[in-house]
Amino acid sequence: MDLTSLVDEYGSGPVLAAGGAVIGVAFGFFAQRSRFCLRAAVIEFWHGKFAEKLSVWLLAFASAVIAVQALILSGLLDVSSARQLANRGSLSGALVGGLLFGAGMIMTRGCASRLLVLSANGNLRALLSGLVFAVTAQAALAGSLSPLRAEIASWWTIEGGAARHLLARFGGGAADGLVLGLVWLVVAVIFSLRSGNRPWMWIGGIGTGVAVALAWGFSHAVAQSSFDPVQIQGVTFSGPSAEWLMRVLSTNAAQPFGFDAGMLPGVFAGSALGALVGREFKIEGFKNGYHMARYMVGAMLMGFGSMLAGGCAVGAGMTGGAIFALTAWLALAGMWAGGGLMERWLAEPVHTTQPTTQRAPVVVPVAP
Repeated sequence: MDLTSLVDEYGSGPVLAAGGAVIGVAFGFFAQRSRFCLRAAVIEFWHGKFAEKLSVWLLAFASAVIAVQALILSGLLDVSSARQLANRGSLSGALVGGLLFGAGMIMTRGCASRLLVLSANGNLRALLSGLVFAVTAQAALAGSLSPLRAEIASWWTIEGGAARHLLARFGGGAADGLVLGLVWLVVAVIFSLRSGNRPWMWIGGIGTGVAVALAWGFSHAVAQSSFDPVQIQGVTFSGPSAEWLMRVLSTNAAQPFGFDAGMLPGVFAGSALGALVGREFKIEGFKNGYHMARYMVGAMLMGFGSMLAGGCAVGAGMTGGAIFALTAWLALAGMWAGGGLMERWLAEPVHTTQPTTQRAPVVVPVAP
């Protein structure tokens, strides 16, 4: 049975949810096995260590760009109607949101996708931080923080279409994007060889990026096969987290299912599978009250920042970056800058330690 027949029989919503679950499992599994994490890559970069964490992120990002641009060149994907390009965007929201998100991911020791992956591995810190992230994201989307988000987003806006497409602004196209992706892949391979990455680092990094491209391609294929309007999209975690929060809290059973509804639990299941394969499932909690407070504040910064920036580290950084959305690239730059500044601030000594007086060793005479 082909995709068109599936959509005709079951509807676009259930088909999108099923496909999102499968792609989510792949993303979660590969992200878990490769330790994919923007926060870790940012820390290595700002410390001048071009090691395995940075190389894994570059492998994933380059793979996403190459796969997405290849789909566009082959005619299997048209991103002109994607919200990251078609709608009016906010440059101020992308920059400020990116800075806040970057600072928050350092405080919580992981971005939104990493929190979900770690939650499936038994990390209770990540689970609680993810819940705070989802609550804050929903508040920024349609709650008490929505007016503040709208105000910041209105400071500097840009029209949708070619003005928001980074390649189009310089007269380029998908072929140029593919070349850039190949250049980044070469850089990623060089860093990987230098750091001696294990096989799963290579496989997982590339698989994570390909999963992002599969989301774009699959949602576009469903949109082409459906008579109902279907929004094409990639992998993101801020919107789906807020959506699942409302599914749990709301009694509105008529809320339609789509790609995001299947993707989020799919990522959780894929990460859990990766943890079982690697025998890495372990229950972990907070060390003390200070660490808990830091994680909560960081999660709130990420939740608000992601909605302001138009996505999280994966949603804006990789999914939007792979289609060269200007606001996504600006948000990604903000995440790297905000993460670097927060990492440097947290690295400063907080408490001064009083010098201790060394006692001379006591010599006990031994009777002859």
